[in-house]
Amino acid sequence: MRLYKKNYAMNINGPGKAQQTYDAIVIGSGISGGWAAKELCEKGLRTLVLERGREVKHVEDYPTAMNNPWDFQHRNRMPLAFDEANPIATKCYALDEGTQHFFVKDAHHPYVQEKPFDWIRGYQVGGKSLIWARQTQRWSKYDFEANARDGAAIDWPIRYDDIAPWYSHVEKFAGISGNKDGLDVLPDGEFLTPWELNCVEKHVQKTVASLYKDRHVIIGRCAHLTSPKDVHRAQGRAQCQARHLCYRGCPFGAYFSSNSSTLPWAAKTGKLTLRPFSVVESILYDEQKGKATGVRVIDTNTKQVTEYFARIIFVNAACLNTNLLLLNSTSRRFPNGLGNDNGLMGRYVAFHNYRGSISATYDGFENDYYYGRRPTTAFMPNFRNVHRQEMEFLRGYMVAFSSGRGQGVPGEATFGADFKENLTKPGPWHTYMMMQGETVPRYENHVRLSRDLKDQWGIPQLVTSVDYTDNDEKMSRDFLEQGVYMLEKSGHTHIHPDFDKRNPGLDIHEMGGVRMGRDPKTSLLNAHNQLHLVKNVFVTDGAAMTSTGTQNPSITFMALTARAVNFAVAEMKRKQL
Repeated sequence: MRLYKKNYAMNINGPGKAQQTYDAIVIGSGISGGWAAKELCEKGLRTLVLERGREVKHVEDYPTAMNNPWDFQHRNRMPLAFDEANPIATKCYALDEGTQHFFVKDAHHPYVQEKPFDWIRGYQVGGKSLIWARQTQRWSKYDFEANARDGAAIDWPIRYDDIAPWYSHVEKFAGISGNKDGLDVLPDGEFLTPWELNCVEKHVQKTVASLYKDRHVIIGRCAHLTSPKDVHRAQGRAQCQARHLCYRGCPFGAYFSSNSSTLPWAAKTGKLTLRPFSVVESILYDEQKGKATGVRVIDTNTKQVTEYFARIIFVNAACLNTNLLLLNSTSRRFPNGLGNDNGLMGRYVAFHNYRGSISATYDGFENDYYYGRRPTTAFMPNFRNVHRQEMEFLRGYMVAFSSGRGQGVPGEATFGADFKENLTKPGPWHTYMMMQGETVPRYENHVRLSRDLKDQWGIPQLVTSVDYTDNDEKMSRDFLEQGVYMLEKSGHTHIHPDFDKRNPGLDIHEMGGVRMGRDPKTSLLNAHNQLHLVKNVFVTDGAAMTSTGTQNPSITFMALTARAVNFAVAEMKRKQL
């Protein structure tokens, strides 16, 4: 059992409690934190947003957004010395010379890997909303009912109908491109003009449809403005240019981020205070009131300590940091973490299984090409264990694939005039297919605080103890078998399946640890994302998830956040918080 921490002097380095008191505090400025700020400010609450990283202002702080490859010292590749110093961060597909300033370097915030875990982070205003993959699929009723159906983990305290209006709410504002596909396994949303499948992808779509009734190839749904509406223009955002340089920050505001959308919208209300360089060390708890009263903040540069106060607190620090913060928020009442009487905080951490991928070539369609660099792929929603348990593994996986043409003809000249001429011509078609599988939450998969190691701010380091199971391996093998078969049937050749053995974490979809549920004995949060035992603290980022589904999770974080804010403000008006 951890001992509660000693008390710091109140309001140290601050101008006084009144000037440090707000209606609401939001911890974190990423996808869910930005939404919390927008919703709270729109409802008239003076809101303080605390971000541990630096300020990043939309457009002006995207230094590489318009660079050409030859504008980079290393042609947009990281030098060997960087890779050697950052063996974790460099594994991320989006990190290169044009984006590396948006990623946390390995030495900046160390953690303990009891089992290998690649923790990819973005510490700046906007968080990982600047570098996310922008895929936005709703969950279906089957996803919210999966735990109850197969008995693994615990039941969600909500169902699809509870969150559906909030999906619509956030989709309309964020701007989501997609097609109305009419699938119950992947519900339709409030969509802008969809991107198009190219000729090879349409060929695969037709082949799959001829083979299966329950497998549907669709164009990916993504947070890009293909046909901006008035609400998007009011945000100062413009149409996507299909450059696919999104991870550098979009100067057009064409993809959704906190920086281009929710935070500026919150600021326009006059109710927002944004404080970067602010590591939240702990949440303050008043035993007499039975409530959280504020937060203790350490300035990342000066190490000075300040306390801020509010009636409600939204924790949106991103899944693992949210777990770290709550575990570190100890008191006489909660010696093991805020609201953690059942000892389950940090447990049941889950993620997405990306271990299977397939590459192949396609001969044909030599006279066809496509427009621009489309920022999404083809998807096939989950078709395993949807309505009933039918496989030897639990849950299922979503399939993503894309086809495209490189430059030049393999085997031709590699220098001289002929080489330059070949570069002006498209090469053969290639297809890349991957899985996004659900992992089942397990008690053993957890994070906790180190007993003896601390970070540069004096906060315990996080220990990660998360691993795959036989269930994940069986699922990966099934994907590889099915994917190869579908590519063969669609006429692909040179098909190469790969089981890549990557560590957990590199999916960057970590979830759980502070899960929602119906019973305080088996969960930390209720149906409205409130801590069961501390009613004025809400958690609406990935830490709140009871299970992972097979879909990309960000749109669900957004919807849960907007829903929770609506509830919290109503409760405040009723003087219940």
